[in-house]
Amino acid sequence: MSKEGFRFVDRDYTILKEIDRWRVITGRQIAELTGCTGQRACDRRLQKLIQAKYITRQKYLYGFPSIYSLTNTGKLLIQAPKLKHQIRLEQIIHDSYVTDTAIYISKKFDIPFSDITTEKELHRLDGFSNRKHRPDFIYLHNGKTICVEVELSMKAKSRFEKNITANFENYDGQLWIVPDRKCNIAKILIEHQSIYPDISIMPLDEVKANE
Repeated sequence: MSKEGFRFVDRDYTILKEIDRWRVITGRQIAELTGCTGQRACDRRLQKLIQAKYITRQKYLYGFPSIYSLTNTGKLLIQAPKLKHQIRLEQIIHDSYVTDTAIYISKKFDIPFSDITTEKELHRLDGFSNRKHRPDFIYLHNGKTICVEVELSMKAKSRFEKNITANFENYDGQLWIVPDRKCNIAKILIEHQSIYPDISIMPLDEVKANE
């Protein structure tokens, strides 16, 4: 398929689909998720997709990389919902760490990205009239479904405990990414491990070390 002299290759579809399924995605993350041969090659391809009006690139936070999104034309091409995706400024750092965590998990356990389902995709499977808490993403490993929660700031304790219980009931394991092992979030999770032995805890630095 071509548009204004631009010819699609298979990786372009992969790029559009990865942009669609994450709440925040940067050029570096796109290169990782799509298996580009290098960052410069990925950036050139992204620029061509921008010029062909399939994606956009926008700066939201000072000191943070530009974020990529699909245009309506790009959404139509991959049959993605046309609902406008809102970038929440207060969530950008968190949402970017979610994407980085998925990349890290994929590398650590040799899990294909096709075995990872994001929060956006889980909500779409639920249907928009049935909004409920979903983890940041889930992945399949050794026949088990593991959910991942990136928790960088403390929620109300009742809500936090409700999410822990829901994860225990719906998945085979739950991995929580926290600021460090001594923070209040980690302490509460450790307290709950006697009731919910499927809880695993990972400090954010382990993910950041592999960016």
